[in-house]
Amino acid sequence: MSTELPLNVLGQPLVACSFDPLTGFFRDGCCKTNEQDLGSHLVCAIVSNDFLQFSLKRGNDLITPRPEYQFPGLIAGDQWCLCLNRWIEALEANCAPRIKLESTHIKALEKVSLEVLEQYAAVEQL
Repeated sequence: MSTELPLNVLGQPLVACSFDPLTGFFRDGCCKTNEQDLGSHLVCAIVSNDFLQFSLKRGNDLITPRPEYQFPGLIAGDQWCLCLNRWIEALEANCAPRIKLESTHIKALEKVSLEVLEQYAAVEQL
């Protein structure tokens, strides 16, 4: 059994995406995955209002709090592990949110090139 940390799209150890709100398929703050993660929650996104409205129209309400699932509801600026296919849908609809490359799982590269992901990379504040 491997104890190695999962890698990000840059080939480095995966960095946590968000602890507030607590995100990730495992609700551990990271965009880690396994065979049970059918949605492939791989992309660490900084959600925007445009994306939240897009997702709502697609039937995935990320805005309304759902306490029964320990889900606080998201607002623009929150970081969240998104399903890879939803991010790709948003990309095709011209409303893909910015992402944190260091917190996006390497498996995202199976469907999206690093060059495309880099175009949506969040600019770090110095």
